This record gives sequence, C-alpha cells and structure tokens, in this order.
Amino acid sequence: MDLSSIPVVRLAGVGPKLAEKLAKLRIKTIQDVLFHLPLRYQDRTREVAIGDLLPGMEVVCTGTVVSTEVLFRGRRSMVCTIADSSGELRLRFFHFNNQQRESLREGAKIRCFGEIRRGPRTMEMVHPEYQGVVAGTTPLVAETLTPIYPVTEGLHQLSMRKITTGALEYLEKAAIPELLPTSTALFDDVGKFSIPLHRALVTAHRPPPEVSVDALLEGTHPAVQRLALEELIAHRLSVQRVREQSRTLIAPEIARQSELCATLVTSLPFQLTGAQSRVIDEIATDLSTPEPMLRLIQGDVGSGKTMVAAAAAAMVVGAGYQVAIMAPTEILAEQHLASFTSCFEPLGLKIGWLKGKLGARQRRESIESIALGQTSIAVGTHALFQRDVNFKNLGLTIVDEQHRFGVHQRLSLREKGVVDGLVPHQLTMTATPIPRTLAMTAYADLDCSVIDELPPGRQHITTVAIPNGRREEVISRVAAAITEGRQVYWVCTLIEESELLQASAAENTLEELSERMPDVAISLVHGRMKGPEKEQAMMEFKDHQTQLLVATTVIEVGVDVPNASLIIIENVERLGLSQLHQLRGRVGRGSVESSCVLMYEAGLSQRARDRIGIMRETNDGFAIAEKDLELRGAGEMLGTRQTGAMNFRIADIVRDKKLLIDVKVLSEQIQRNTPELVDPLVKRWMGDDAPEYGNV
Repeated sequence: MDLSSIPVVRLAGVGPKLAEKLAKLRIKTIQDVLFHLPLRYQDRTREVAIGDLLPGMEVVCTGTVVSTEVLFRGRRSMVCTIADSSGELRLRFFHFNNQQRESLREGAKIRCFGEIRRGPRTMEMVHPEYQGVVAGTTPLVAETLTPIYPVTEGLHQLSMRKITTGALEYLEKAAIPELLPTSTALFDDVGKFSIPLHRALVTAHRPPPEVSVDALLEGTHPAVQRLALEELIAHRLSVQRVREQSRTLIAPEIARQSELCATLVTSLPFQLTGAQSRVIDEIATDLSTPEPMLRLIQGDVGSGKTMVAAAAAAMVVGAGYQVAIMAPTEILAEQHLASFTSCFEPLGLKIGWLKGKLGARQRRESIESIALGQTSIAVGTHALFQRDVNFKNLGLTIVDEQHRFGVHQRLSLREKGVVDGLVPHQLTMTATPIPRTLAMTAYADLDCSVIDELPPGRQHITTVAIPNGRREEVISRVAAAITEGRQVYWVCTLIEESELLQASAAENTLEELSERMPDVAISLVHGRMKGPEKEQAMMEFKDHQTQLLVATTVIEVGVDVPNASLIIIENVERLGLSQLHQLRGRVGRGSVESSCVLMYEAGLSQRARDRIGIMRETNDGFAIAEKDLELRGAGEMLGTRQTGAMNFRIADIVRDKKLLIDVKVLSEQIQRNTPELVDPLVKRWMGDDAPEYGNV
C-alpha cells in the first residue's frame, strides 16, 4: 500500500469541500498528511491546581463555577469565576451566546484549557476551551501532547487532528518507505543514535507525555532531527536538480580574450583589486564554455562588485550579445544606469533603461530598441521580465541584490534570452554577505565567488550608539561636520511598512533640521518621490550642492558619495543587522575617517541590544551576516515569502547547521547510488511544486 498514491478523501470525514481546503496546504494524499508537521505543541496531559497557575502557562485545570456575569466596561464581555480548593480563576469571553451562558451557570463543574494571563484581580484565561464535567466522574486527560498545525481559512485544529489520526492509522497498516541510505545515523551529545522514519512521524504528530516539549520545540529531539535531515536533503536535491537541468542547456561561448573588456579596464581611473581580478577570471572561464553560467558574486559594501559586473558585460557585448541588468528598486537600478553609462557610452555603446513607471512613448521606444538589438546593455527593475519585453540576442543576465528576487523571478529573466536553443549566462550579485551555512543550502544551484578585498582608500567607520534623548548632541555633531566641509546622511525609519508614513517621517525630520540649521542646504529622498525628483536630489548631494541628505532606507544600496563621512540612523531597534550594515556602508568611501551614529529609543529589547552591540564591534559584513542569521533565521534573511523553496516544514538552517555536512554527503550518495529515489524524496517534502520549481 503506497501512501503517496492514496487520495486524502479516503480518510473518514474528508469530503470534496474539505479536500479543497487541504489542497491549499499542498495536502492531496495520505503521505502529504503525514508530512504536514506541527508548528508547536500544547501539554494537556496533566491537570494543574488553580493555586499553582502562573502567567504565560498553557494549562488544563478543573473548577466549579462560582459566578457568571455580563459586564459592559468599555467592551461587552462575559466573566465566569471558577474555583477549586486552592484558589480562583476568571474565564473571560468577548464572544458568547445564551447557550454558553447557561453551560457556565453557578455550581457547574467544568474543565478548561487556555493561556494564563494576569488579570486586574486574579489570574485569567481569555476564550478558553472548556467542557462540562459530569458529577461523580473523573474526566480523562490527553494521552499525548496536543499538536498545533499550520491551517488555512475554514480548517480548524480539531479537524486537522482528526485527519492526522486517520493518516496515522493508515501508517500502522503500511510501512512508509525509507528513502535515505541505510547507513544514515545522527549524533547527539551522548553518542550515536538512529530512529526509523515511521517512529519519527508518530512521535512528531502524537508525542507521548514523557517527551520533553522543549526538546521538540528546540529541535533537539531525535525524531525532529531525523525529519529535519531528510527535509534538508530533499531541499538540496531539488535545488541541485535546477542546476542539473541548466547543464543540459546550451549558452553562447564567449571567447576569454575580449578587446572591449581590456579597453574598459585600462580606461579606469583606478586599478582593480586582486579579488576583483580573480572573480573576473572565474567569470571568463564560465563564459568560455557552452554550459550556462550560474554564478553568485558576494562582496561586502564597497568591494567593487559593479566593476566586476561591468567587465563581464564587456566580454559578452564584445562577442556581439546583449546584457540585461536587473535591480530590485528604482534607485539602485538608477545607480547601475549611471555607472554603466559612464563606463560604456564613451566606448560607443547604447545603454537602455526600463522601469515600471515609464512614459508610454519612452517605454515603447526602449522596448523597440531592445527587441532590435540596438540596445547593447538594458538596465531596469522587474519590468525587464514583463511579457512584452523581448531581446534580440541576450547573452548575459545580471541580477543585483538577488536575495530580494525569488528563484522564479531570476530564472524567468533568463527565459527572455532563449533564441535558437541558446540560453543566456546568469550572474547574480549581493552586497549582503551570505553565511556559508546558508549558501550551502539555499544556493546549491549556484557557483559562488567572494570579493574579499576592499579597494585601497576605503576608510574605517567608527560606530556609536546614542539614545534619542540626546538628539541635541547629534544635531550639533552634524552641524560641526558640515562646517568642516563634510556631507552627512540622516536616515529616518518607521516600524510600519508604509512608504507614506516613511515619507512623512523624513519630511518632518527635514523640517526640524532646516529650522535648527537654516544656513545648511538640505535635500530629501524617499520612496514616494517620482524618479526624476529622487535623481535630482541625489545628484545635488553627489555634486555637493547640498550638505545634508535626509532619506528613508531607499538609500540602503548603490549610493556613492565619497565626501559623505557621517551617517545618522534613527530608530535602529527597528532594522535588521544586514540593513544597518548596508546603510552604514554609505560612508567611508572617501579619504576621511567616517562615523555612523545609531539612535535608539529607550527600553531596548535584548535582541536590539545584541544587534547594536555587533554593529559597534565589527565592520566585517560576513561576521554581521552570521549574527543576523542567528538572530533572525534563514527565512526572514532570505525573504522566504519570495524564495518559496526555503519554507521548511520542520528543518531550520541555523539550528540544524551541524547536519549540513551530512546533508551534502548523503545527497551525493543518493544521486550516485540510488538516483531513482531523488524524485520520491523531493515530492515527499516539496509536493507537486517541486517539478515546477525545477523547470522554472
């Protein structure tokens, strides 16, 4: 009996409507149910006396109703007080009906479950689950920990538990195939242990009372580790399959000797670093073969990635092909447009420009020029891969800040270049250093190059943290820097993800600083400004027409003003480490030592203190990235909602990084010895989305 082929409607109580809801969770078969794993657990196996309750506990307790009343203090609520021999507890309901009110009449005995909160008079539960207790009986407690599952609208936890109970009954009748090599073993502090997949699944869905909830939630339990190992292997195999499929395609062969590239490099007013030259050589080697290049360039802020990308573009354009450069934001795309225009227009090449908000005539002319091959290098945002944009002979796509694009987006741009069976090479870049543990798993389809050397002259940045209460001192420091002929950034942030609110905050700060420093020329940049306005404000700052730039986080990447030596960042407790590091990188680009002032509100959380601490300790982007990964997790760091495949069910890259070496070895072993197991493994964990992911 193959559980992967038995439809979920075979389970008791699952009809067509419920099956539709389950399909939204990628649950179509009984195997899918078994691998739809709990998010967390509740302990309903023990009853706690009311007198022993503490805030934050999720508990079962039993008591007799002392009183029930409806209150109208601000908001209508029903409050029921229950008691046992040790104390009293209040149950509060904001949504209730007469039937509930009757079931909670004085003298009734009930058992309830919920989270304990501190109320105005005594401990409270808000909207607990409860049931009546028949006089003279002792109700049974749960035999296992209660799982809490990911669900969708209209699908309740009770239904999900019934469905998994049915699936576990099937599991008792049919063995689920072990797809990992039989030699697989996991390690803990004590020594070697192994656990069969069948037992790992039963433990995950219905953990017995003696199992530590902390061990399950922290991922240290053998059952969790066994499942996490298999999920990480399935993920790695799926990403590698993308790479294998790419290897079956053919890309243009670009000769290593490029006259245009040599001309570009010799025309530069500076010398390339050793790291830049090494990475350019790695790219040249990739381009010289018919296998499509899939290379990721990592480089810290200011390491010269753009120049490496320009050299790659010169090789490809010199061979007669077009290049597309895609950036996630208009301001970053505009920076690339300016950089590539200054590099290539003196050499007689046409640079195209395409973004979402472009006039109809300008857009039509730009698209036509790209389609005819008149545009050698097209720079733009996601507008580049819209349906009506076609290239004549696209040879290379360059995707900047690639972690902001999903894998589907970055590969769909490649599809634009398929002509006569040839696909373009692909180069992706990021100024957000990716920890090795994350790169091994998330980007197993890419070759990685690291520019680990900063150009000569990059200045050390001193970072200090100052509470917002000392704002006057900060403004005085800004005025002093401007008096010395330096330029300053002042970055405004808000917790709400709203460009309107961000813009408002920046405008208020502009007004405040203009009043305090009337003789200083100040410019403003925020996300709601039109492209030409932003560009003009940036150019005024770059050309030293303004001394102070008030901005939102739109200046996070791509802005290069060597004379700026001081940056003020407000509300730093609201930003992630990588974003703070990117913003700090706006200074330190000239000949003067630079400073970064992190302003924070009082009452910092421990996590915010940790972030500020690491920013003060180091300027090393990779050290910061490792800490960011530890604090925020892989999903948030990569933008899980966009990458799709990084939505792990039970694995956690940070928590399970000790498994990644085993994952690599076992993945290679499966591909070499039992390649027929790759598809079942990937489908088991990634469902029917996996083939689509591999064939983007």
